[in-house]
Order: sequence, then C-alpha cells, then structure tokens
Amino acid sequence: MNVSQTMETEEDLLTCLHIKFYHPQQSCRGLYGALPLGKRSRHSADDPLRLGRDAQACTYTLLDPRVSRKQLGLYAYRTPQSPDMLFTIQNLSQKGKLSVNSSSLGHLEKVDLPDKALVRFGEYEVEIIRESGEAKGSFEVEFEVLAVPPSRETCMCAPSMTPVMDTGSCVTNGCTAELTALGPLETDETLMYNS
Repeated sequence: MNVSQTMETEEDLLTCLHIKFYHPQQSCRGLYGALPLGKRSRHSADDPLRLGRDAQACTYTLLDPRVSRKQLGLYAYRTPQSPDMLFTIQNLSQKGKLSVNSSSLGHLEKVDLPDKALVRFGEYEVEIIRESGEAKGSFEVEFEVLAVPPSRETCMCAPSMTPVMDTGSCVTNGCTAELTALGPLETDETLMYNS
C-alpha cells in the first residue's frame, strides 16, 4: 500500500468537539481573546486537551484571573466495541469544583463525556457537543461564544418548570426574576422551592 492511501486526507471527516462558552460578564471582558473562535483546529488524540489560565500548561487559555491555572482536561479514547472516538473530562483545578450535567467532580476526578454536556466551573457555562466522525489519530475542536447561557435551553426539561409560550422563558410559581437573581441552580437548589 503506498503512502497516499494511508495518510489522512482533507476529505476525512474527523470527530469534532464543539465547545460553546457563556459567562455573564463576557461582553465587557476579553475572556476569549486567546481562543481560535469560529474555526476548527486539529488536535492530536494522543495528547490531552487542557483548558485553563496558564498558556504554558494548557492547550487553550481563558484570559480570566479567576480561572484555575489548569481548569479541565479532555482525553480522547476508543473502545474495542465501537469505532467512535469518545472523551473523558477531568477536573484539573485544585480549588474549584467542576460539574458535568448534574455530576460534580473534585480535583483529578473524571467522567465519560456524553455526546452533549453542560459543564460548569466558576461563573462559566460550557456546552460541549461531540460530532461523530472518523476515529483517526486526531480530532477537531471548534470554539464559539453563546449569547445566552446554555442552561436556559435545558430549563424546559426540569419537572418543576413550565414553559410560557409567548416569551419562551421558564417560570416557577411566577418568580422568574427571583430565579435569575439566584444564579446557577447548583448554588442552592432548595432556594428555588422555598421561594
């Protein structure tokens, strides 16, 4: 077999992680200035993809002094039962918690990343969507900034909330303003029910 038949070509559709950020103060701060927004970047599957504040230790950096030096790591892997490239996510922060959907991870704890996940750390909400592709020696990453928190998209799934058709917002006992003032639900979910 000659070399041209074994090399990856530009026509290969690699697995892509779509990583979409939201921070409540993103419009007035240059948090994402070091990220290659809106374009796909190829990343080797052999190396973990690290995200944090330290440009020397991380693959991609957030320009925010409140983010840990090394915040999180994404690790690619494959299983014998599946041709797909899958990922785990690990909390690399010694000081802060990281949550993936409803699971909270302490320092160095990791969990399999589902095809669509809501990751939270500090005031950040990050939606990570895995787009299947060829499981080769690399994958692609595409960064985007969201105008609204991705948790709003999933608020329709919470059993205690009912949709309001004219606005599309979620209301619980008529206290929408009180809910938004609370911040992320993970801070203290019992407040929502005691209002």
